Amino acid sequence: VTVCSACYNVLKQTNNEILTNADMAMRANNYMKLDKPYMGEVKVIHYMELLRDTVGFGALAEKVTNPLKGKKVSAYYGCLLLRPGKVLQFDDPENPTVMEEFIRALGAEAVISPMRNECCGGYVTLEDKGLAKKRSTAVAESAKSLGSDVIVTACPLCLYNLTKNADTDIPTVYFTDLLAEALGLK
Repeated sequence: VTVCSACYNVLKQTNNEILTNADMAMRANNYMKLDKPYMGEVKVIHYMELLRDTVGFGALAEKVTNPLKGKKVSAYYGCLLLRPGKVLQFDDPENPTVMEEFIRALGAEAVISPMRNECCGGYVTLEDKGLAKKRSTAVAESAKSLGSDVIVTACPLCLYNLTKNADTDIPTVYFTDLLAEALGLK
């Protein structure tokens, strides 16, 4: 289980390669020199999947002690949580809903931004800060223009980029912070 979408993406894609590509499995096992070869038997999931599929958003909503009523929240998936869709199978890459369901379970209003699954430019921050600023500002401005109070993300790189590079005043928070607030944690 991981709380980072970048880690989730890399772990799940690598696991899939070991499961489906005999040459990759052989090379990985030769490198790791394990007593017993690893054949991709570990299930890789994101914490958001754990909340959705194991805990259930209904059960989560019952545990909320500080409902986020009146708060308008835009989910920001970014590019690593959803793609490649056939491998990750996290949610529909073009029309995801899991984070909006999460937001509603916490008692907030989910605002659907058309930029919620576009790249924020986080990967080019060191190489081209201007492009990262342009992309992150477009994401943040889209959420703000729809009346959002806050953007929530499940990617540390997106969190950094939207916080440091977006030219806007809408805050971005990590999904675990929103969860903690709704569960009454300080």
